[in-house]
Amino acid sequence: MSTSRRTAPTVITLEEDNAVLSNLCGPLDENLRQIAAAYNVVLSRRGARISLDGERADEAAAAVGFLHQRAGVQPLSIDDVQLGLVELGAAQGEVRALPAVPGEGGFEEIVLRTRRNGLHGRTPRQREYLRNILSHDITFGLGPAGTGKTYLAVACAVDALERETVKRLVLTRPAVEAGERLGFLPGDLSQKVDPYLRPLYDALYDLLGFERVQRLFEKQTIEIAPLAYMRGRTLNHSFIILDEAQNTTPEQMKMFLTRIGFGSRAVITGDPSQVDLPRNQRSGLVDATRVLESVQGLAFTQFTSADVVRHPLVGRIVEAYEKYGDTSH
Repeated sequence: MSTSRRTAPTVITLEEDNAVLSNLCGPLDENLRQIAAAYNVVLSRRGARISLDGERADEAAAAVGFLHQRAGVQPLSIDDVQLGLVELGAAQGEVRALPAVPGEGGFEEIVLRTRRNGLHGRTPRQREYLRNILSHDITFGLGPAGTGKTYLAVACAVDALERETVKRLVLTRPAVEAGERLGFLPGDLSQKVDPYLRPLYDALYDLLGFERVQRLFEKQTIEIAPLAYMRGRTLNHSFIILDEAQNTTPEQMKMFLTRIGFGSRAVITGDPSQVDLPRNQRSGLVDATRVLESVQGLAFTQFTSADVVRHPLVGRIVEAYEKYGDTSH
């Protein structure tokens, strides 16, 4: 690849390989439009010559080159492009600023054992999060939607189950409504709380496959339950995930944290900016970050909009709300 700098647009001339160009550009150049939107540049292509105009044209050019290398293997889907842009942003950012975990070989990549081959952290904070989970008995993951807090926690739980370092997975979340009332939903209690646990089901199905998940449910190797069902239990040799923890009360959070027994590991995830509790009720997640800040053996990972691994617009939406200061939703 050769790049020529001009006073106006940045111009890239790629190798004359129609198959690779097709893999890179996607149908009707849709992949290139994703790159242009991500960097807010004007992009035009004629054959193997790509012109980029805008303040971030050089960054966009680097992204085109980065993805062009990957396009030599197989066609790039929209997902491939968007995930590639996330990784490129991480590579240009703060990778070297993260501490190494003893025994992990510094910054050696962590690859989890799931049905999704090559599953790993895409951003510096995601890799820090994985290292924290693997090296601490209790880990907190805090940050906005789309940063992979729950998905990566479930992936680590599946990995632990596959390696037989735990005997079961326990996934729970508080049944708190976001502007709706449980009582209006049809069915018994288990049917009422099922919609609130759906993100956990989705992650399990993606990481293990539907049939395997059903078998593990039947054997009670995997258990999903509302947080209220945790009281009075001691969970030994388990991997426990508390999702949507911003909607716990301080009393519920203390109750959950004291359920952890021998050979167990817990991950608590939540977004402090999306608390659905009554206005006069403190969040157990926010409370725990203050109370437990200096307790040894716990780890906290704080995600930001830069860690969003969804459609690029999600990251921009999160940034807009952060700048506006609206923390009510």
